[in-house]
Parts: sequence; C-alpha cells; structure tokens
Amino acid sequence: MNSKVYMAAISSVLLLAGTSSAAFAADTLRVATFNVSMDATNYTKQGEQVNPNALIEALQNNHPQIKNIAEIIQRVRPDILLLNEFDYVAKEQGIEYFKAHYLTKSQNKQPAINYPYTYIASVNTGLKTPFDLDNDGQVTGVKGDAYGFGLFEGHYGMAVLSRYPIDFDNIRTLQNFKNKDMPGAQMPVDPVTGENWYNNEEWQALRVSSKSFWDIPVKIKGNTLHVIASHPTPPVFDGAEDRNGKRNHDEIRLIKDYVANANYLYDDKGVKGGLAAQSRFVIVGDLNAAPEGDKKRPDTTNQLLKNPLINSQFVPHSKGAKTSYPQKYGAAYTAYWQARVDYVLPSTYGLDVVDGGVFWPVKNSELYRLIKDRNASSDHRMVWLDISMK
Repeated sequence: MNSKVYMAAISSVLLLAGTSSAAFAADTLRVATFNVSMDATNYTKQGEQVNPNALIEALQNNHPQIKNIAEIIQRVRPDILLLNEFDYVAKEQGIEYFKAHYLTKSQNKQPAINYPYTYIASVNTGLKTPFDLDNDGQVTGVKGDAYGFGLFEGHYGMAVLSRYPIDFDNIRTLQNFKNKDMPGAQMPVDPVTGENWYNNEEWQALRVSSKSFWDIPVKIKGNTLHVIASHPTPPVFDGAEDRNGKRNHDEIRLIKDYVANANYLYDDKGVKGGLAAQSRFVIVGDLNAAPEGDKKRPDTTNQLLKNPLINSQFVPHSKGAKTSYPQKYGAAYTAYWQARVDYVLPSTYGLDVVDGGVFWPVKNSELYRLIKDRNASSDHRMVWLDISMK
C-alpha cells in the first residue's frame, strides 16, 4: 500500500469515529490517554475472589476485550500513550506481552503498531498500611486501608508507551510524596464528631498519590517533552467527610504545583522542586474530575483548566458522545457514565494544539462494536491531542 492510499484509509477510519487525521502530518505529535480497564477486577466473575494474576491470564488467553483495546490503539495510533488501570504485574507478562502479542499484531486488519519505549513502575494502590483509614473498625491493609484503594499491590496501575525515546535517567516520580508536606492539604473531617478523619500518625504516613505521579521526559527531534502522568482517585465511594473528593483535589493540585515548580515538592529520590520554567509538558490521565455537568467539581478542575501555564482552550470531543448525550456538555464526555474526566493538556510554552478527539463512534458506525458497552473495551474512551512544537 503506498503512502497516499495508507493515509486515505487511516483518514476514513478516523472520520468514522468522529475524529480527524491531522496527527499524520510530519510536524505533529499525537499524545493520548486511555483508561483501558485492564485490571484483575475486570477479568473476575461476579462473586469470585479477585486473582492478582487475572490480567496475565487474560492476556495469555487472547481476551476479546484486550483485542478491542489494541484495535482502538491501532486505529488512533498515538505516538505517546498513557494507559490507566493496567495492573502492575511482571513486565514480560504484562505490558511487554501486550505489546508483542496484541499491538504488534494486526487486529481486525488494522496496521500493527510498535512502541519501542515503555515505562511502568509501582503504584500505591493495594499497598498495605497498618491503619484503619476508612474508619470502619477493621484494619485490612488493602481496599480502603491501603495507600491507594486496591485489592492487591499494583492493582489499577499505569504504563506509558512511546514511539520516541524516553530519557529513563531523568524520570521523576512522586509516589511517596506525603500529605503532611503539602502546605494546606485538605484534611477530611468526621461530620459526626467534628474531628479530623485521620489521626496524626495516619496523616504523617499518608501519600498524596492514590496511584503514582510520573514526569517522563521524551526526546523528540532535539527537544524534550515532559509527560506528566497520574490517575487521581475518584471523588466518590466515601461519605459526607468527602475524603476521596479532597484527595482527588490534592492529587490534581500536585499536578498544578509541579508544573509551577513549587519549592515544597520533592521526588522519590529526594530531589526538590518541580518542573523547570519554560519546559514543554503535556498532562495526561484519567483525572476523575469533571468541570461541568452533574458530577462537576470546578474548584478541582480549575486548578488546571484555568491555569496560565496550561493550554486548555481546545476541548476534544466526539460525535458519538454528542449523539448519545445531547445535553450541553455531552460532546466532551470521555466516560460512558456521562462526564469529562480524561485529559490531555499541553503547556502554553513551546506547544501548539493542531487537533484532537475522543474515540467514540456513533451507533450506526461499524466501529461502534468497540465501545458498545463497558465490556467491549472500557467504560472510558481514548482521548488525544495532536500537538506541534514551536
């Protein structure tokens, strides 16, 4: 297939999904985020105990949901991609297996895609603590008593795939950064007793990130692009104390303060500060906070969407969401439960937005089979931006 025919084929596929083909211009870069629901819970039958190796087994058994995830990736073809809710398991059995057996093999006649560079690391989900953090009278170590909600260590992990070289020596992580070290961190209060939800010992140990926080430098044509990746906790599944909502706010505040180079920050190697001024960056992730609609938390999202360091003017959208949810903000939804919660947000410095979209085909499209329900692929949609460096 010659290049013109290939480009035309890709363009028609993306238009079916309510998107465009701008990323295939030579001077643009496609950056995407996708909560893929590739976690053990998703591969466990209701009523059965969750097996921490369920993702490994699903990968080895050619699971149809994983094939659909791979097909979506092959159709959209991001240059840099964050996967949320990809369990942190042995690399060769997890992310490398996914690449070798799904992405580099054609799915439904799509061109295979190769990501030579991969980053995956530990997360706080399911990491045991000795505390009763959910104040239910039991110390389980996991679920609501873990550093981040999870049934086992590594549950709901993250991974970054890149076609461009990752500068592994200069990756920074803030997995261990503590609440006590964030000035003005939000402490939930028990509405019955009026006392702090967490005692002093718990507060001294708690970490801001429910999963992790990564700054991954990617080398692109002589420039460095910092991929700022995270997955804050959902601001629900709690009570009137709003402990998850407050944590979600502070996880997003961590992003805001990092790109502003706040001096109180430190990474997991003890290096102080955040991102240097005049750095090119792109924020990616399922941030679990909506700016509009009945799930809105504008005080949380405005930390990024009203931030002069961040270009939030272009809002990715899809025809599929617009026709499924014709309410005012529906076209920008990124999750089937009707909210915009997944983001790709570039720096105002050094980057221009060319185009973007959300993979959400309309119901009469042949591609609708890939998202027809949450079991087809995920309850979230892939979101991307096409950006150029300046």
